[in-house]
Amino acid sequence: MSAPTIADTAPGTTEAGAPALRVVVVNGSPNEQSKTMGLVGVVLDTLGGMLPIETSRIDVYRLGPGFTEATERDEVTPEVDATIRLAEEADLLISATPVYRGSYPGMFKHFFDLVDQYALANKPVLLAATGGTDRHALVLEHALRPLFGFFQALTVPVAFFGSAGDFDGTTLLNPSVYGRIEMGLNDVVGVLRERRGLGR
Repeated sequence: MSAPTIADTAPGTTEAGAPALRVVVVNGSPNEQSKTMGLVGVVLDTLGGMLPIETSRIDVYRLGPGFTEATERDEVTPEVDATIRLAEEADLLISATPVYRGSYPGMFKHFFDLVDQYALANKPVLLAATGGTDRHALVLEHALRPLFGFFQALTVPVAFFGSAGDFDGTTLLNPSVYGRIEMGLNDVVGVLRERRGLGR
């Protein structure tokens, strides 16, 4: 089975001795390189310029039969269980998904079906999505935010969306999306600084 998590930045970077913010990206795209991860890359670069972060990425489509064949948490393999716990223990969770036929993919939802009901309570969750047209942005408020409302998570007020026209391939070009990302992160960076190292 391919490794389900990928370290994106060097861990242990500190600011005045404080631990780095543990950011975990749950990637709902079936493609290793995608517009969805292009959008997330800009989010991580912007956030990394505001405070020290260490990141891990979970590609739900690469978790294998130990994930796809499980209907309950106790049925997953130890490797998949460790991956789910990585998301549960993050300081900040980034939920990133493409939009297909008006919703997120079933594989993405299956991952969160296996997350403990109370593990994300009061956890900051940033919502990001990509779709063919701007009308797909409705998924952020009508599908993703209610999903994390069930978990009693602290969803970041400003969500991020990129449509096909905002990209050249998988590279985000639209300056208005860049501006929205910076504005949204500036609104919550103080909360995220307070979260660093909690529970360690």
